[in-house]
Amino acid sequence: MRAMQDAFRDAATRRLLITWAVLMGLTLVTMLSAQLGGDTRLAALPLWSAGLLLATTFFKVHRVLMVYLGLADASPAWRGAFVGLVLATLVLVGSGYSIARFY
Repeated sequence: MRAMQDAFRDAATRRLLITWAVLMGLTLVTMLSAQLGGDTRLAALPLWSAGLLLATTFFKVHRVLMVYLGLADASPAWRGAFVGLVLATLVLVGSGYSIARFY
């Protein structure tokens, strides 16, 4: 019984560490996409950079929801509701950025 608990704890720890590493990698991608956006500091990001930022944000939020908040074990309705809310928020942010960028 003790060996089984240790194996489960090791697997959970490994999953959390891998998720943390992925989140850190995505943070670096986000930071680099913002730096590659333009020469001037106060200029708006290009659309490809803003799109990359929103995409990495979605993957980061998805990992946090599934791994750290435990939605991977929840019912599909709960997962769909949370992922839908995240997507709706990111679509609003992206559309607001697009509208501000073109007008």
